[in-house]
Amino acid sequence: MVRCAIYTRKSSEEGLEQSFNSLDAQREACEAYVASQKSEGWIVLPRMYDDGGFSGGTMDRPALRQLLADVEAGLVDTVVVYKVDRLTRSLGDFAKIVEVFDKAGASFVSVTQSFNTTTSMGRLTLNMLLSFAQFEREVTGERIRDKIAASKAKGIWMGGRPPLGYEARDRKLEIVEAEAQTVQHIFARYAELGSVLDLREELAMAGIVAKRHVSAGGNVTGGGLLGRGAIYHLLQNRLYRGEVRHKGTIYPGQHAAIVDEGLWDRVQAVLAENRVERAVRPDAAAPSLLAGLVRDADGIALTPTHANKKGRHYHYYVSHDLIAGRKGSSVDGPNRRSAARRIPARDLEGIVEGRLTEFLGDASAMDTIVAPRARDVEERREFVARAGDLAHRWPNLSPTERISGLRQLVKTIIVTQDAVTITVRPDAILALVRGVIDTITAGRTVRHEDDGETLTLSVQATLKRVGMEMRHLVDAPQQTANPTAACCGCLPAPSGSAN
Repeated sequence: MVRCAIYTRKSSEEGLEQSFNSLDAQREACEAYVASQKSEGWIVLPRMYDDGGFSGGTMDRPALRQLLADVEAGLVDTVVVYKVDRLTRSLGDFAKIVEVFDKAGASFVSVTQSFNTTTSMGRLTLNMLLSFAQFEREVTGERIRDKIAASKAKGIWMGGRPPLGYEARDRKLEIVEAEAQTVQHIFARYAELGSVLDLREELAMAGIVAKRHVSAGGNVTGGGLLGRGAIYHLLQNRLYRGEVRHKGTIYPGQHAAIVDEGLWDRVQAVLAENRVERAVRPDAAAPSLLAGLVRDADGIALTPTHANKKGRHYHYYVSHDLIAGRKGSSVDGPNRRSAARRIPARDLEGIVEGRLTEFLGDASAMDTIVAPRARDVEERREFVARAGDLAHRWPNLSPTERISGLRQLVKTIIVTQDAVTITVRPDAILALVRGVIDTITAGRTVRHEDDGETLTLSVQATLKRVGMEMRHLVDAPQQTANPTAACCGCLPAPSGSAN
């Protein structure tokens, strides 16, 4: 007697609800084949091994696991399938399955493909068939990925659970007015509150819950209170701007927007500010002085991060691309962004603070900034003196105080292979020295009108590998600014430079 186990599989769940579906058709064909071998003692085991809605590219299938367990237990002599790709579409997985069969002395039969796995020629034939099955699966995956990319580039919604505010009709997103008002309320309240935790409590008290989804099988999900993560996701979901995102690229969507541009921009600004504040707050494990200010030559943000090794703490500014797992690539070559991808924080912060305090302590440079803005000569001298006092006090300020000062003075910091360029706001310097310098020690921001003028301070510093990491090495000491205003390089013009 040869005990035969029939295994069936279908990749999708579509059509499985029918009275006679693909799994039934496969099993019927296999049963007919076993019946044709009745003279050889073949019989069908009553147990059914059916995997409906499971891909052949994985072995994580309940019926397949049960089948292999029964084969190992000696309960099955022959496994019968309609086609070999019903068992698996992966050559590597097939090798594992055949190894289980061999150890148990079980054989394998495909109804529509005649071969015998007990011979070398039969194994070769089977391996060739599986290679083509795996190739077909990979090509199908590539076609699907290409179709999704092309569809999203046209702004087409590619399925999934529609977010709060939308409903899917005829494979398109349409606005649900009642839910859309809830979304607008959430955005508006966050722009006012500036806190996800406060917003979450307010929404819970108001009884506002997540979108409720009902699957084709009647399973209900969602409908609970909005959690912190769900609110963050909602506030950053570009579908609400009428846009579609695909692998970091934003495309205009074919659906209507729920949130207008002004409200969206206000919310994103608050989110960005809160991200920086979390990185630099006093109770942070290691306050990052330059969080939110540093970018590389390509405009990619450098994010503060840290690592522990053998009890020592190491702090870095790391390219956002590196954190996101993307490798730099462009017409300039695959290593275009490699120069400033991971920089020790102590190096960069030392260079920036050193150049700023040197600049604040340079009486001639400060006088160039203060002169056109002071009311009289006496106030002009006082402002220059106060700037020098700030430069002198800077090393003794707490991290929180230094962060407050840096965020007011500095607009951006650009790190390149051979220099660090600091863009400074002259109007902020004036605001600090106008008798409100003590607000830094209180960790408060000085409010001032931004006149749009900037000046740049450059430090020649080369990124070089020292041991296992990139280090910033200052090539030469800075030149003292020329006291002549016309040639000191510190004039507050958009393209000015102070070296």
